[in-house]
Amino acid sequence: MGRTTTAVLARTTENTPSRKNEPITPSWVGRVPHLKTGSYADGMPLHKMQYLCCKLILHPNKFISRQSFFDFGKVMRRPAKENGVKFSSDGFESQPVKLREVVFIDTDDFRLYNNAFILRRRIEYKDGFPVGDPEIVFKFRHPDIQTCAETDVRPRIHGDHQVKFKAQAMTLKDRLGGIRLLYSHNVQFLRSAIGMGKENVHDLDQLIDLLPALARVRKSPKEEIKLVSNTIIEEVLQDIGVLDFGDGITCKANVAIWRTRGEHRPLIGEFAYQFKVQDRSLLSKEALKRAEAFFISLQYSAESYIALNCTKTATVYRLLGNMPTSHE
Repeated sequence: MGRTTTAVLARTTENTPSRKNEPITPSWVGRVPHLKTGSYADGMPLHKMQYLCCKLILHPNKFISRQSFFDFGKVMRRPAKENGVKFSSDGFESQPVKLREVVFIDTDDFRLYNNAFILRRRIEYKDGFPVGDPEIVFKFRHPDIQTCAETDVRPRIHGDHQVKFKAQAMTLKDRLGGIRLLYSHNVQFLRSAIGMGKENVHDLDQLIDLLPALARVRKSPKEEIKLVSNTIIEEVLQDIGVLDFGDGITCKANVAIWRTRGEHRPLIGEFAYQFKVQDRSLLSKEALKRAEAFFISLQYSAESYIALNCTKTATVYRLLGNMPTSHE
């Protein structure tokens, strides 16, 4: 056997897990980059990472009833037990399913999404009727944490807003057993916070007045913005239990499906859990290692559910056969 062949086999062996549940990517525990010092145009310091969120994108075909959400919880029990994670669904089966309407807004050529921006509106429903004020969610999602943090997503509005800066752990695009990180710089605000008479935005110029970060995507005046894929999404979400990774790190876990409103065509599903990061230096590395090991092991246990190389947002954008370029 030649030296070149030997070297190739050695590299292949290094990248192949000896046990099915072992990771095929380096651990991200302690490796999420720290931000370089900086500030926004108004002198405010860059937003710090506040959440760690783990997501599995799922095929929707197995979710045919409310009980089927809890059936996914059964798939979690063995990975949790093997990795020292406590999972409890006590009391959750009596909690109601949550229903929200979601729409995405963009230009005809998907310039927001192609430049790592996502803009959507959500309306919550209860007992079949909308409740509360519609919520606007604007985010910049990118694999580079510094680029993400330096993009100022804050809106120019009269009312209040809430910024959430997240590190999102997801599967690799082409196989199970690994983790890739995306960073999501989000802002949420109620539609009423925009101000009377300004709730209905019709073109990109108006949108830039509201969200100045979008100035970088403008090509010409008065460009039209519209509903992505001409589709309204119905989100059905169920909290299924609590995960306890030890050392004070606990969080709810939920499963959701997205389907088209009207036809109820199932599009995509998602399993997710996240916990808030008050101070990165105080996070227990042992608890984070358990969270990571659980996430890897669950990928294999839930293999028949998992959809690779997609996100919920990407699925909506591709509904009419369009293939936008994204940073996801």
